Amino acid sequence: MNSEINRKVKSLGLFSGGLDSMLAVQVLLEQKIGVTGISFTSPFFGSEQAIKAAKEIGIPLIVSDITRKLLPIIKNPKHGYGANLNPCIDCHALMIREAGKIMEEEGYDFIFSGEVYYQRPMSQTKNSLLLVAKLSGYEDFLLRPLSAKYLPETRPEKSGLVDRKRLLDIEGRSRKRQIELSKNYGFKEFASPSGGCLLTDRNFSRRLKEIFTYEKNCSAKDLELLKVGRHFRIYRKKVVVGRDEKENQVLKKRAENNDVLLSAEHVPGPVTLVCGGGSDRLIKKAASICARYSKAKNDSILPVIYKMGDSIEKIIPPAIKEDEIDSLRI
Repeated sequence: MNSEINRKVKSLGLFSGGLDSMLAVQVLLEQKIGVTGISFTSPFFGSEQAIKAAKEIGIPLIVSDITRKLLPIIKNPKHGYGANLNPCIDCHALMIREAGKIMEEEGYDFIFSGEVYYQRPMSQTKNSLLLVAKLSGYEDFLLRPLSAKYLPETRPEKSGLVDRKRLLDIEGRSRKRQIELSKNYGFKEFASPSGGCLLTDRNFSRRLKEIFTYEKNCSAKDLELLKVGRHFRIYRKKVVVGRDEKENQVLKKRAENNDVLLSAEHVPGPVTLVCGGGSDRLIKKAASICARYSKAKNDSILPVIYKMGDSIEKIIPPAIKEDEIDSLRI
């Protein structure tokens, strides 16, 4: 490192808590560079693993919610989707852009991420990595320590803040080299490299795409509900049926004053949430579905359904066939 630099170098890194981001931190710590992590959250990915991993390796962590800026990108990504509703190129560029703003505001010297050259077929090819950096507006400040030797030299390297010779040349989808490094660093555990973002999940993406059709301005509640229950669309209203007691409790907690909650009488079964309420006809249809998913679904007479609220109302649900239920299912 440049001997003329007599102050502590500060870096800000995108930190998921996965193995690659943990290794990127260690590569910089070995050069005695100060490291702070930043974990972005939304209804589609959280910071739980990042918080846990940051504590394990002893770095400070900033947690920032980017839902408001991410939603327009999901609806209309300039650079397309992955296999499902995941706009990886535009999403990564957004995260780096937001980290870059914090870098400037709080006096960090550069930003970094744990991305690996050619690890992912869409978002981590050489062209994709360079495109993401350019779209962010901070390409000259963005260092990728694990694969830096495959990428153009950045400003922190050129200026001597970082010793390029001590950066790595990891590439490809194999995790062998990362696993070996993790043992050297003494990592006890780390998150799986897949499954962190719900936008990559086919079923969740289908639900999200459907709600964009009906709700121009999705609320946080709308998005959180996509994670639980069986979903139906009845007369343009969203109806969610709990699959177990845990989901029943979530639906009760998420219910607002204008919603309707239904439950079966005297038999174990689901709580059903009718978002925004609706007509008697709609409520009866939802009650029929609620009854069909109760423990008494094979009885000749469907159970009475309670409409919960300030005044509890009993509903005698009309019979409903499986093919009609299937036609209403999202």
